[in-house]
Amino acid sequence: MFKEVLQGIVDNTEGGVAGLIMDYDGITLDKYIREGETLDVETVGMEYSVILKDVRRASEMLEAGSMQEIAIKAEKMTTVIRYIDETYFVAVALRPDGNFGKARFRLRTAAGVLQAELS
Repeated sequence: MFKEVLQGIVDNTEGGVAGLIMDYDGITLDKYIREGETLDVETVGMEYSVILKDVRRASEMLEAGSMQEIAIKAEKMTTVIRYIDETYFVAVALRPDGNFGKARFRLRTAAGVLQAELS
């Protein structure tokens, strides 16, 4: 079930490279990498999971409300991360010219489906 959701997000987003569902401790539930791509999406997720915990903690300290989404735009890759719940997040990696808006939309709609499956 999870791989199909990830594949739908990646394959239906222009510039989509890979996606994963991971917990905040860096343990991957599932991943999908578009055919022909070589990105080590698990390592990307593990590194960002450390940052996500800090961002979530900062948001709570500032009383800004619960985190929903974060994007990291680098020279060679854009990563969009959507919080599913207190334990899991879903992320998609895009090429720099990828459709950022579509990735955000697909993650937002998939998060509800994933949350229901994880409950």
